[in-house]
This record gives sequence, structure tokens and C-alpha cells, in this order.
Amino acid sequence: MSTDAIVLLKDDHKTVEKLFKEFEAAGKDAHAEKQRIVNTIIEELTTHAYIEEELFYPTARKAAPDTSDHVLESVEEHHVVVWMLSELKDMDPADESFDAKVTVLIENVRHHVEEEEKDWFPKVRSAMGRKDLSELGARMMSAKSDAPRDPLALQSAQT
Repeated sequence: MSTDAIVLLKDDHKTVEKLFKEFEAAGKDAHAEKQRIVNTIIEELTTHAYIEEELFYPTARKAAPDTSDHVLESVEEHHVVVWMLSELKDMDPADESFDAKVTVLIENVRHHVEEEEKDWFPKVRSAMGRKDLSELGARMMSAKSDAPRDPLALQSAQT
């Protein structure tokens, strides 16, 4: 049984939101814990952005051409996020701007997720239908293993 592409993306969103809450709950001086959480956030968001950019966005844009502006905006949002991820990757959690950078990242991702889930996903679901979304979801799930480890290797890092 394959997973619907939108369900897969929403599950990724839930995974990342859980990590955000863990980070927000970590103590001010919990540097090792924050580093572990941020490393996982980097991995999750890089993989998620990869399957969106490589598979979901092009397919959704073709199926629902009236959402092209949303795709273009999403790629720009990814651009900001992947550069922040690349900076956090090499940053010491004891650095005074580490928490602030993670907070800005969280705010950006939450905004992006809200727009996708409320405004865009319903239009894509309507345009594509269950069978096509299941086939796309299976391709996306399979492609996760191909995702780069470096956020700057994503298409959106170059736009």
C-alpha cells in the first residue's frame, strides 16, 4: 500500500513540528541536546525539500497550473530555509546567535507549512485525485533515500 503524496508531506510536517517543540522545550544551556535536535531537523528538512522540489512541485504544477505562483513562492521559501540549514550545520550551539537562527528557521518553516496545508494542498488534491497522489507518494517515498545530506545541494539553494 502506497502513501498519498499529500499525506506523506503532512507526516513530514508533523515530524518536523515535533522536533521544533523539542528544541523550544530544551533548556537554555542544553547545547548537546539542541545540537542533536538541529542535526535531525537539518536531515528531515533537506530530505523533505528534495522530494518536494524533485517530484511533488513539478507534478502538482502540471496538474494544477493555477498554483504555479505558489510553487514559485515555495521554492523561494526553500531557498531561505536551506541557507539557514547550511549555516546551522556548522554552527556551535553555544554561539549567542544559534537559538535566534533556529527560532527564525522555525518561524519560516511554520509559515511555509501553513500555506501549503491550508491554501495549496486542497487544490492539488482536487486536481490530481487519489490514484495519481498514491502513485506520486510511492515515488516520493522511494526518492527519500536519494536526498542529498547537504542542504546546499538542493535545487532551491541555487535559485
